[in-house]
Amino acid sequence: MANHRGSEGVVHVGTTAIAELRSYEYSVENEPIDDTILSDSDRTRQSGLNSWSGSASAFWDETDTNGQEALDAGSAVTLKFYPEGASSSDTYHIGTAIVTGVTRRASVNGMVEADFSFAGNGALAQTTV
Repeated sequence: MANHRGSEGVVHVGTTAIAELRSYEYSVENEPIDDTILSDSDRTRQSGLNSWSGSASAFWDETDTNGQEALDAGSAVTLKFYPEGASSSDTYHIGTAIVTGVTRRASVNGMVEADFSFAGNGALAQTTV
């Protein structure tokens, strides 16, 4: 069984890696459909629609025009998540998403940071570099 360090991970917006990336997450969920009928004594369900969403955090880099700066709220983007890196034969996930939020923050003793959230638009596919 292979293990991977978080530091191996990369996220691309289109073909551009997000600069200064600190962390990211994405999840795929299924919304079950209730098909319980009156004569049932227990609730029953069937598999419904899948959806995915996620977020990324970075140190803000205003020169990252095709990465961070392409992640404007309301924008449709293609995201690629490379949990084990982007070398030949590495597995990654790709999907189209709508950027749902952008937050930038700073503190007196910290770096300027940027957080991005997104909602998938269609499937999140798994493929290989």
